[in-house]
Amino acid sequence: MGSSSYRRHRFPAGVIQQAVWLYFRFPLSLRDVEDMLSQRGIDVSYETVRRWSFKFGLAYARKLRRSHPRADTRWHLDEVFVSINGKNVYLWRAVDCEGEVLDVLVQSRRNKRAALKLMRKLLKSQGFSPDAVMTDELPSYGAALSELGMRARHITGGRINNRAENSHLRIRQRERRMQRFKSAGAAQRFLSTHAAIYNTFNVQRHLISRRTMRQFRAAAMDRWDAMTAAA
Repeated sequence: MGSSSYRRHRFPAGVIQQAVWLYFRFPLSLRDVEDMLSQRGIDVSYETVRRWSFKFGLAYARKLRRSHPRADTRWHLDEVFVSINGKNVYLWRAVDCEGEVLDVLVQSRRNKRAALKLMRKLLKSQGFSPDAVMTDELPSYGAALSELGMRARHITGGRINNRAENSHLRIRQRERRMQRFKSAGAAQRFLSTHAAIYNTFNVQRHLISRRTMRQFRAAAMDRWDAMTAAA
């Protein structure tokens, strides 16, 4: 992102970066971010924060995804419904065995075609084929993987897909805080941006020492600063 991206904005790049980081990094509403910036002497409306999150969040996410390390070769897929304007749609979600979010896709169906669309999107974005694909027992997954010639890598049963199911909890938390998503497009934009920023700061703190966690967290902040800095 070049320096021209911040032109004609009243506030400096650092304020915009901080607002976007707060909104996507923590389960905060737009008004929460407005209040936190106000406490620091920065008078910004929640509507301005919303516009920054839409414009700059997507740009930051693209850069973060391009520079992110390659995902693990074991993928977990799952789907969950979300209510948008009184209509249920399905959030298809893919994570690797370490909890990194590989992709999210909001679709109106829960069938083979929807599963196939997710898998093709994953294969294109990741650039490699996984060693194993773990799902629940929804038949759509098996049908889609068979068409792609990957049926032998499909694993189901038991609690094998808890990794993907637990990954939905963060989204449920944000959905409540935002008082539900307003449209399928808005949900897709938010979730895609949230995933890229979540992956950057996902240091697996429960698996590492405090000292290592501090190092990983500092490295994540350095990467965020580098990806969002004006050129």
